[in-house]
Amino acid sequence: SDLVIVAGYGVATRDVDILAGLRFSTLVLDEAHFLKNAATQRARAVGRLQADFRLALTGTPVENHLAELWSLFQVIAPGLLGTWPKFRERFAAPIERGQSGGRLVSLARVLRPFVLRRTKESVLPELPPRIELDRLVRLSAAERELYETARFAAAATISEAQTPGQRFAVLGWLTRLRRLSCHPRLVHDAWTGASSKLDAFMSVVDELRATGHRALVFSQFTSHLALVREALVARGIATVYLDGDMTVDERGRAVEAFQRGEGDLFLISLKAGGTGLNLTAADYVIHLDPWWNPAVEDQATDRAHRIGQTRPVTVIRLIAQGTIEEAVLALHAEKRDLAERLLAGTDLAG
Repeated sequence: SDLVIVAGYGVATRDVDILAGLRFSTLVLDEAHFLKNAATQRARAVGRLQADFRLALTGTPVENHLAELWSLFQVIAPGLLGTWPKFRERFAAPIERGQSGGRLVSLARVLRPFVLRRTKESVLPELPPRIELDRLVRLSAAERELYETARFAAAATISEAQTPGQRFAVLGWLTRLRRLSCHPRLVHDAWTGASSKLDAFMSVVDELRATGHRALVFSQFTSHLALVREALVARGIATVYLDGDMTVDERGRAVEAFQRGEGDLFLISLKAGGTGLNLTAADYVIHLDPWWNPAVEDQATDRAHRIGQTRPVTVIRLIAQGTIEEAVLALHAEKRDLAERLLAGTDLAG
């Protein structure tokens, strides 16, 4: 008789010695972007599984860089893209430096027979439209002074970075700049002044509540969500909250509460709310701060823009003007362009 095994990646990693001893006719890898790092135990374990046919399903085959694509294909079609050093030399390095010289086209040609792309628009033509708006927020003079002081210090650190330890310090400064772009209290506990971004957010909230809309509110910083929540509570605005520290049961109760009408706003940490949630009770999505990876933001937005949604979904990004957040948006455009060019033509079944 046929045997069907349904297992999470954690189980596959833990019991790989048993599973690798079986020969499957078909191996289906859902949410395959979890295999994007070839160095992880998860990717190595799944790569050991034996199957006559392998199928990977993911909405984000390329999120940050081409090493993720190589890792994914190393699991589903070992050897197709060669070894990592060869792939890096021939494709990844020149393409990511903007010196592809036609190599992106060559890589896309190699991938095309193995990829079938289905966009949401083609699969769900009845889905309401999604409208995206970037709202620039001008920092106050006091906020700008704090930001520029940190920026000069970051620039000095970056220019001197030579060792791995110093490079970690650079990442620390980048995070500091991103926090200062959101709210000075995320860096300076004693700050008693206003936050331009929080003020802008509250103005958006007033507009939405006045017109009967409900919204999902995302931030990568739970400390930022805490400040937003504090301001909303002070105004008597009902909210629902979700972050990665909550249990599965707490997560389920929060989703159910919002879906049945509790709370005008659902505050969600970006990491906790990126997948697995159906929140069609909201028709607005507000991103308080941009994340490096646009695919992660898109996945979060899709919590509202999915099957069951009957209204247009409006996405608002609050961007601190003249800060690192504008650079992150520019990076978004580059990553989206890379993914689009790499997947060009894969929507046609041949």
